[in-house]
Amino acid sequence: MADISVRGRLALRAAAAASWASQKAGRGKGSMIGGLIALKIDPTIMTQLGRDRRTVLITGTNGKSTTTRMTTAALGSLGQVATQADGANMDAGIVAALSQHPGVALAAIEVDELHLPHVCDALDPAAVVLLNLSRDQLDRVGEINMIERKLRAGLQRHPDAVVIANCDDVLVASIAYDHPNVVWVAAGSGWAVDATSCPRSGEPIVWEGENWRSTGADFHRPQPDWWLDGEQLCGPDGFRAPLHLALPGRANRGNAAQAVAAAVALGADATKATDATGTVREIAGRYRTVTVGEHDARLLLAKNPAGWQEALSMIEPSSAGLVIAVNGQVPDGEDLSWLWDVRFEHFEGVQVVASGERATDLAVRLTYAGVEHTLVPDPVRAIASCPAGHVEVLANYTAFRDLNRDLEARA
Repeated sequence: MADISVRGRLALRAAAAASWASQKAGRGKGSMIGGLIALKIDPTIMTQLGRDRRTVLITGTNGKSTTTRMTTAALGSLGQVATQADGANMDAGIVAALSQHPGVALAAIEVDELHLPHVCDALDPAAVVLLNLSRDQLDRVGEINMIERKLRAGLQRHPDAVVIANCDDVLVASIAYDHPNVVWVAAGSGWAVDATSCPRSGEPIVWEGENWRSTGADFHRPQPDWWLDGEQLCGPDGFRAPLHLALPGRANRGNAAQAVAAAVALGADATKATDATGTVREIAGRYRTVTVGEHDARLLLAKNPAGWQEALSMIEPSSAGLVIAVNGQVPDGEDLSWLWDVRFEHFEGVQVVASGERATDLAVRLTYAGVEHTLVPDPVRAIASCPAGHVEVLANYTAFRDLNRDLEARA
């Protein structure tokens, strides 16, 4: 902390006091209020805290928290890594995470995509991981091509940063395409609805197998430096190693590939980094299985159409039940029209329960999808209404948060 200014030290002391008071009052961990106060007192505190660190920033619409945890694990062989424990990915959360790890030379920081340009300016990262870009909460994020242009312009100010970019995502490829220092990863893209036209020319994108190209610009899928071949992760100089993950889903294999690529870019051993991604088993309650009466409930989180589609692909078809919980609070996006972009049509033989504060909206969508279901607004009761055995629970942000709180209270 020797490089922190007098004003910065005052800001951090005030932040620590506010965090302590928040914890004592039972209002949570206090990291957000602490970060907000620190920034109010000294707006340059993020830059000061990031000085002399080699930082990897991880952003995208989906998979940020998981990839950040995997990147932290993959970098672990190089030393201690500063990171967020709770996924708070805006300015206050980032300041809190960095202030809690003084003297740690490495950092893996999750960043909300809207905040990436100015966070890059503040932290001057060694590497930036671009996972994917798709439509999110329209009432908060806005039009997706506008975000692509802002991220592209933001990275242009940091030509020395290594950009770890998913070459299978058209919008991500456009962000990184002109950058002088890119490592391309074939991390997959299960959602192409938001990139049917070229973000550079407006002309159609044509897919030919796994490759894509623009019909109106010199813009096409780059050749990947890292890719997945069955159970193997492949990389530069003939590298091949088995990728054994504890987390389910094809998307998480792509997340792991980008985490390994980022760690190797900072000097980690590729084999050690690959093995380390397999140690990640739970991210802030996601993917964990909890006992609720006669049920073993696995908790999955999804926040936007692309994330929902990926999470739905993880559902075990032999499950005794599937609880889908949807809220419409401000963090979720109050406009739930995105429900009509998600394919719910493929559930057969699984008892489906519509739940959450907006269970009725969800029930209408399931009815039009031809999915037989019941309606139980309380998620805990919805789980209890299923036959005994394994139950999948898929929830959006505040529904997931509130369910975890209720389960902890019952425990």
